Amino acid sequence: QVQLVESGGGLVQPGGSLRLSCAASGITFRIYAMGWYRQAPGKQRELVAGITRTNSTNYADSVKGRFTISRDNAKNTTYLKMNSLKPEDTDVYYCRADRPDGSAFYWGQGTQVAVSS
Repeated sequence: QVQLVESGGGLVQPGGSLRLSCAASGITFRIYAMGWYRQAPGKQRELVAGITRTNSTNYADSVKGRFTISRDNAKNTTYLKMNSLKPEDTDVYYCRADRPDGSAFYWGQGTQVAVSS
């Protein structure tokens, strides 16, 4: 059974930082591409950052230079370090694991990030 468990969300002031974690089980983590997405109520889920099995990364323009995605294959965990947070970063953040052949993907349950003074 595949499980992706996010943690690290919370309330932070503008300009602050958070680090999200996504712990995976039930998959051969090192061969999966991993991604962080976010979704606001009534809006589509959007890609924030992705990292391939070879550690290539990509970012949404809105977070470039502020967010960093990484992975630790020994811990089956991917991370999203978020710096210089803005109120518009407030969303539910989801972790996703993509099978290497692209045939399926799995979602975590989400973690709330709120940026407010």
